Amino acid sequence: MVTRTLQPELLDALPPGDPDAIHSRRDLRYFNRAMGNPAWFHHELPRLLRPSDRILELGAGTGELRTGFPSILTPWDAVDLAPRPLTWPAQAQWFQTDVRNFDRWSDYTVILANLFLHHLEDRDLEALGRRVPDSVRVVMCCEPARGRQWQWLFRAVCFLVRANHVSRHDGHVSIAAGFRDAELPESLGFHTPSWHARVGCSPRGVYRMIAIREMS
Repeated sequence: MVTRTLQPELLDALPPGDPDAIHSRRDLRYFNRAMGNPAWFHHELPRLLRPSDRILELGAGTGELRTGFPSILTPWDAVDLAPRPLTWPAQAQWFQTDVRNFDRWSDYTVILANLFLHHLEDRDLEALGRRVPDSVRVVMCCEPARGRQWQWLFRAVCFLVRANHVSRHDGHVSIAAGFRDAELPESLGFHTPSWHARVGCSPRGVYRMIAIREMS
């Protein structure tokens, strides 16, 4: 088994306006669509939502997952180190802070993460899981699946889309920090009787998790 390892990503150290950063964000948008992540959220999320829900997206980046749901009525806020995107809806909140310092978890019932949790060390995932309050009943995420076969597939895709050196480096690092089997729910502490977590790996190398809390 390939051991999970974390390394710094180049994009995190670049100013937003740097040409390499702009190119890499373009690549990321393509990778995200090619992995089928937006389509999966569009298929799964509406079936899980209740009228009283409030969504919090972790590491929302450029906000594209939220803006891909233009007609959604459920309140949907985000937390990210990056500044609020210009396209972020006016009625939605954007908390510019580290997820590890966020303190308003109890305001939300649904947590989403798209290609974000793999940035966290196991100890940070454990701490995050402990901070998820009883109000949260659904956690959904798409992350890189870890494995050599996905590294080879990623290299082929980079060649096809002419990904730059930042994207090639960061994608390789992201896959090495990805997940297998039940690693993510176990790290988050979602293997208790109150949580029902299901995980899977898509043919495109995406690790997906839906965890649902049994509410009393």
